[in-house]
Amino acid sequence: MKHLWNYRYVAVAEKFWMQWHRRAMYSKSEPLKKFARRLGKSLPGALSQCRYPLHTSLVEGINNKIKVIKRMASGFRDDQFVFLKFRQVFHGIL
Repeated sequence: MKHLWNYRYVAVAEKFWMQWHRRAMYSKSEPLKKFARRLGKSLPGALSQCRYPLHTSLVEGINNKIKVIKRMASGFRDDQFVFLKFRQVFHGIL
């Protein structure tokens, strides 16, 4: 199952998921079947890893920068200025 997060194409990852899910549902292990059903509900989120391969450290770094900017901008009344600060920090992303 851990190979699902290594795929870069959604169609290939989805095909892998279907094969794994079918094998899990035909197994005799109830905990594995329960896990497969639960994971199936969040499959779109798992497949989004193929489209946007972001590591958690990058996401945490972005969240930290957002918190710092929000703290610095607490006295400003102009939302456009705060947005410009976001664009300045995340140049090329926003």
